[in-house]
Amino acid sequence: MDSAAFIRSVRETNAPYGTAALWWMGQMGLWVKMGETVLSIDYFASAREDRQVPPPVPARDVRGIDAFLGTHDHLDHIDHDAWQVWAESCPEAVFVFPALHAAAVTADGISAARQRGMGEGTICKIGGVTVRAIAAAHEFLHPDPATGLHPCLQYIIEGNGVRLYHAGDTLRYEGMLPKLRAMGRIDAALLPINGRDGERYRRDCIGNMTFQEAADLAGELRPGLVIPGHWDMFAHNPGDPAAFADYLDAKYPGLACRVPIIQEKIMVHA
Repeated sequence: MDSAAFIRSVRETNAPYGTAALWWMGQMGLWVKMGETVLSIDYFASAREDRQVPPPVPARDVRGIDAFLGTHDHLDHIDHDAWQVWAESCPEAVFVFPALHAAAVTADGISAARQRGMGEGTICKIGGVTVRAIAAAHEFLHPDPATGLHPCLQYIIEGNGVRLYHAGDTLRYEGMLPKLRAMGRIDAALLPINGRDGERYRRDCIGNMTFQEAADLAGELRPGLVIPGHWDMFAHNPGDPAAFADYLDAKYPGLACRVPIIQEKIMVHA
């Protein structure tokens, strides 16, 4: 499907109350439609030689997005080249990101009025959608000593009677599970599964949950649907979604899992 047709299908998708439509866009990229509001989260849209999969919608073709969300300032989560394009091509959109990165976002040509800088516990509203931020540990929490702001975040996204959890890049840390449980029942969760190891550390490639850790988090949260992410984009930082799905099925039978296909619509029900 070409970019224009795909974007048209997103805008025309019917998401009645109690549902949300999701499209996985590779890595931790997720497009979400809740009611009439469309969000793009951690979408990595720039072409690079080291990508294993091309951008499903090139940055220059993106239209009709109400908000672009980035969980942290790595190129496959806040794609600054793309944000510079979207600052002009999507003039009504707002940009949601860890407040610690405001200077970098301003440099992308995004005015302060369109910025929604977030920190632990911050809430912002986009149309009928509410976004709540929780600190992420990628690989550590590393709050800024001067401001206490965290460089990496996770988002709880609520709208249209549905609650989604986008984990960004994170490990589990003490106190994270109670924060997530306090948000209430989660209808779908996108979790990174690429893990970490000595070889990657030596390349300064910091880690995420292993597939077992991600599955155990899902097993404790019991969301309506679990989607593994962060496994497909770079050969030097892979994950194994089949192993994740198998482990989840063996240890937590009955917990629904969907190994996503890029641009395939996933309907989530409350």
